[in-house]
Amino acid sequence: MKRTNTSKKKSRKKRVTAAAAAVETAAAATTEEPAAKAAAKAEPKAEAKAAAEPEVKAAAKAEPKAEVKAAAKAEPKAEVKAAAKAEPKAEAKAAAEPEVKAAAKAEPAKTEAKPAVKEAAKEVEAKAAAEKPAVKETVEAEEKKPAAKEPAPKKAAKKASKTSAAKKATEAVAKTAAAAKKAAAEAAKKAAEAAAKAARTAVDEEFYYRMEKKNDELRWLYMELYGNDSMYAELCDNLHRFYMERNKDLKAMDIEREKNPEWYKSNDMLGMMLYIDNFAGNIKGVESKLDYLEKANVNYLHLMPFLDTVPGKSDGGYAVKDFRKVREDLGTMEDLEHLTAACHKKNMNVCMDFVMNHTSEDHEWARRARAGEGEYMSRYFFFDNPQIPQQFEQTVPQVFPRNAPGNFTWLPDIGHYVMTTFYPYQWDLNYRNPRVFNEMMYNFLFLANKGIDVIRIDAVPYIWKELGTPCRNLRRVHTIVRMMRIIGEIVCPSVLLLGEVVMEPEKVVPYFGTVEKPECHMLYNVTTMATTWHTVATRDVSLLKRQLDIVAGLPKEYVFLNYLRCHDDIGWGLDYDFLKARGQEEVPHKKFLNDYFQGYTENSTSRGELYEYDPNTQDARFCATTASMCGIEKAGFEQDNTAMEKAIKLDVMLHAYMFTQSGIPVIYSGDEVAQVNDYTYKNDPNKAHDSRYIHRGAMRWDLAEHVDDANTVEGKLFQSLSELEKIRKTEKVFMTNADMWTVETYDPSILCIGRYYDGEKMFGLFNFSEYDKTAWINETDGMYKNMLTGEVRKAAGVDIPGYGFCWLKKL
Repeated sequence: MKRTNTSKKKSRKKRVTAAAAAVETAAAATTEEPAAKAAAKAEPKAEAKAAAEPEVKAAAKAEPKAEVKAAAKAEPKAEVKAAAKAEPKAEAKAAAEPEVKAAAKAEPAKTEAKPAVKEAAKEVEAKAAAEKPAVKETVEAEEKKPAAKEPAPKKAAKKASKTSAAKKATEAVAKTAAAAKKAAAEAAKKAAEAAAKAARTAVDEEFYYRMEKKNDELRWLYMELYGNDSMYAELCDNLHRFYMERNKDLKAMDIEREKNPEWYKSNDMLGMMLYIDNFAGNIKGVESKLDYLEKANVNYLHLMPFLDTVPGKSDGGYAVKDFRKVREDLGTMEDLEHLTAACHKKNMNVCMDFVMNHTSEDHEWARRARAGEGEYMSRYFFFDNPQIPQQFEQTVPQVFPRNAPGNFTWLPDIGHYVMTTFYPYQWDLNYRNPRVFNEMMYNFLFLANKGIDVIRIDAVPYIWKELGTPCRNLRRVHTIVRMMRIIGEIVCPSVLLLGEVVMEPEKVVPYFGTVEKPECHMLYNVTTMATTWHTVATRDVSLLKRQLDIVAGLPKEYVFLNYLRCHDDIGWGLDYDFLKARGQEEVPHKKFLNDYFQGYTENSTSRGELYEYDPNTQDARFCATTASMCGIEKAGFEQDNTAMEKAIKLDVMLHAYMFTQSGIPVIYSGDEVAQVNDYTYKNDPNKAHDSRYIHRGAMRWDLAEHVDDANTVEGKLFQSLSELEKIRKTEKVFMTNADMWTVETYDPSILCIGRYYDGEKMFGLFNFSEYDKTAWINETDGMYKNMLTGEVRKAAGVDIPGYGFCWLKKL
């Protein structure tokens, strides 16, 4: 059903008009009080004089009644007039703007209603002023009459009578004023309540429109999975609650991004991932470094896990103790909200990790489960004998065979096994229980309402478990992710979902869903990252070319995050069927790659360490920073300037290649200043067992101080990357959804990527060897300009120096 449906527009128009009218009524009512006070103040003087004679008494008695009547008669007319006059204006404005702004758009009506009420008050005062001379004349005439002689007692009684009458008249006026004041206050209160209710109705309209549009599919998926009406009703109630709790700035952003759903595919998007404590100590520290991030051209900030964990049992922040609390040493939720608001002012987006697969054993649910509470035990996988765990072990691979073998942990204190796919202190959640799904969605929306723009779903392939399967990439996982996408589109449509799927290409792509029923907005380009380093080691671009062609053949709606390094290890999950056809077997090739990047082969300049080495299979993953893998660490240690220049060239070339890929580039904090491996982790007993901390060192701010000095390593790299990003931001051919393809160069070490967008065309050429080469491309469609040097030439027979590159744009 289209949103322009006439009946819906009329309904919405009425609600918004009601909101505007109610706000006007509130404004009018609040102005009654000053008028009543003015009347009360003016009357006692006239009453005191009128008390002298019966005629004067009558005039004085008639006057407040006339005034109150006049006020009662004039003010409603003025109010109705003002409302009638203001309503079309407010209604027209409200109809022209999003419903969420309806209450704000009623403000002009307030100011239009106020003059009308003031005019009514002036009329009352004018009438009182007009009657005042007549009263005065009567009093003066009475005073001029000769006074009759009266007996003293009679005179005293008459005087007392006059005093009593004056007192009564004064009391009557005071009562009238009090009644008017009370009536005005009650009217103002009712009007304010009506205005608030009408404004809420107008704001709710956006929620109900989205809910109506998405409800059928969401309900169908939910009932297929859980078949529980009451739990679904509870979910819907809470979706509305979180929508109402979402602040006006975020709601405005939701509407803007709904109008431009491809906002994140812009060519100026550049990300950086960082650990808060390593980067700046705490959340407030990160906020203080926003100018530095802006200088580095970063507008997408991925904050690594920062929610509450237990020291020594955190798995780098992925064992969450409380999803609604920031780790104490990093700050508070208020600090987080302040940071996201500050980022939004600088047009920066904030990403955070959301760990859906498991909780810490210290999470409230886990503690209550361990205490024997059945409701909470059902949120995990508990077994009182080893039979079923053993059946799972037959088909479920191990994630950490050396440091945390197996997929279950025995809890002797309660006599049960609990499923722990990762570490023993990380208990897998049971998404067969609708309570788990609902509560985790509430956590998701709570965090989204703190101003988070991108939710990274950690370990997404693992979240559904079935006996007799590998418990990876099961069909129900996609049902859950699809429901999460729909829920986000109802409550917080500006928030994106980023899936972490560290697997082979054919297992990664399904997490995009389909164009009609999308799941994740973005996925990590894990395989291309690993293939890039394979290309560095082999100097052979054939596998990388094949991988890029696969990505280029996907729908443009599918967006990858491209990166060279991140917080995690590198797993060599390459296309071994392709390599085997070229004589490279999986096991020996993995060993070669690990040896090369540790610096054990003759032509290697890399440094790093293995992670999770398995002596039986000789399989392992690899850990290091980009700079160390490019040779900057080795050259610096050996003080070899020639080797350093070569290492910097390789580093810059790899970033230029990453910027040319299809998707959004993301830099790992420290890479922009050539930060090398940090071996101090070995001195910390909580980290020494995990070699991933070699690339999780503290930010070297001493290096960042030299980014403007082109004579330093960090200055050369930072300025080179800044120049590349400046070109990328100003050339629309780098848009994320541009056409992309590879071109044959007839040299195994040179990769050529073509891009086309909106009439603009360019080629990127990258030399993955240390030797000077020629790219034998032959484009005959005109002249091209080197985007870095300005040289104009043909795109044919292009010479590329060792570890060099060029960007050629068609003129």
